Amino acid sequence: MMDQVNDLEGRISMRIDRLSLMNWRNFKSAEVAVGSRLFVVGPNASGKSNLLDAFRFLRDVATVGGGLQQAIAARGGLKRVRCLAARNFNHGWVGLEMTLVSPGNNPTWSYELHFAAEQRGRHRPIIRREVGKRNGSTLIERPDESDHLDNERLTQTALEQVNSNRDFRPIAEFLNGVRYLHLVPQIIREPAIGQRRNADPFGGDFLVRIARTPTKTRNKRLSRVNDALRHAVPQLENLTLERDEAGKPHLEARYKHWRRGAKQNEQDFSDGTLRLIGLLWMVQEGARRAGRVILLEGPELSLHPAIVQRLPTLLNRAARRNGSQVVLSTHSTELLEDPGLELDEVVILQPGPEGTTATSASAIPDMEALLEAGWNLAQILRPHTAPSKIDGLLV
Repeated sequence: MMDQVNDLEGRISMRIDRLSLMNWRNFKSAEVAVGSRLFVVGPNASGKSNLLDAFRFLRDVATVGGGLQQAIAARGGLKRVRCLAARNFNHGWVGLEMTLVSPGNNPTWSYELHFAAEQRGRHRPIIRREVGKRNGSTLIERPDESDHLDNERLTQTALEQVNSNRDFRPIAEFLNGVRYLHLVPQIIREPAIGQRRNADPFGGDFLVRIARTPTKTRNKRLSRVNDALRHAVPQLENLTLERDEAGKPHLEARYKHWRRGAKQNEQDFSDGTLRLIGLLWMVQEGARRAGRVILLEGPELSLHPAIVQRLPTLLNRAARRNGSQVVLSTHSTELLEDPGLELDEVVILQPGPEGTTATSASAIPDMEALLEAGWNLAQILRPHTAPSKIDGLLV
C-alpha cells in the first residue's frame, strides 16, 4: 500500500531531469538538462524545433492510440528522423533517453528507446533496445526472449502497451501530459479547420477546446485572460466565448471606446492578440495537472517587446504554482534579457559538420566575468546564436 502511495506522489510531482538524443534529426549526440524552465536558442535550422519534437515524439509513442509506428510515420518515416550525420554512431540506431525525478523519497525513473529499420522485408522501424528503470533497478529490457520467439513484437514498444508497461506505467502517464503550442492565427480564424482537427498544436481546434471546457472552469479561465489582456491590449475588455447560428464557437470582445454593442471576434483580432490569448489559456490548461510539460515554439512572435519581456516571469509563476516545466525555443533578445534567467536554464544549439551540439550557457568561457561586467545574457549569447556569415546576406 505504501508503494502505491509513493507511486501516486511520484506521478503528481514527476519532472524531467535529463534528455539524451542519439542520431535524432539534427543531433548526432546531445544531452540536455531540464529544469523548471529551459530556453532553447540558436541560429535558424540548428534544430530548436527538432529538440522540442523529441519530447513530443516520446509522448506520441506513449499515447493510447499512438505508438512507435504511428509516431514515426507522422514525421515522414525513419529517414526523416534519423540524423544525416549519424553514419555508424550508436550502430546507426536512433536513440532517445529520458530521466525523470521526483522530490523526497519518491522513485527516479528512466526510459531508453533505440530503434532502426528492419534489415529485410518492409524495412519497418523496429526496436533495437528498450529499457525502463525505477531507482536504478531494471523493470524491462528488450529485446527479450519473447521478442526472439516473435520478431513482430519488436514493432511495438512496451511503453505503448498497457499489458506490458504496468511496472513503469507512471512514465507513460507522465508523457501523456506533454503539451505543445505553436498557434498560427490564420488557422484559428478558419472555423472549418477548427472543427476537423483534434489536439492541434497550431490552433485548429483551439476554439473547440475552449468550448468543451466545463462552463465554470472556462469562465474562470477567461476571466483571468481578461485581467491579463487589460494590461497588454489597451481598451480591450469582456472576452467571452459565444456560438454562432450554426453552433460554431467564437471568441468575442469589445473595446471601451466603441459604441454600445459593437464587438469583434477572432476574425478581427490581431495576430499578437490571438497568440497571447492562446498562451494565457495554455498556461492555465497546464495548471490542471501537476508536473505537466509545456512546449512553446517562438512564443514571442507577433507580440510587443514589452509583453515579451514579461513572459519569463509569467512562465516562472506558472511553473512554481503547479510544478510544471516549460521548454521553449526562441530568437528573442527580450526574453534573454530577463534578470531572473539562470545560466543553466539556457541551452545553445550550434550546427556543425557532425550535427548540432547542445551546450549549456553556463559552459561558455568567461560567462561569469561578462555578467559581472554588466552584460546580460542576450548580449553574451548573440555571437553564439547568430549565423557566422550574416554580413553577407545581400540581395
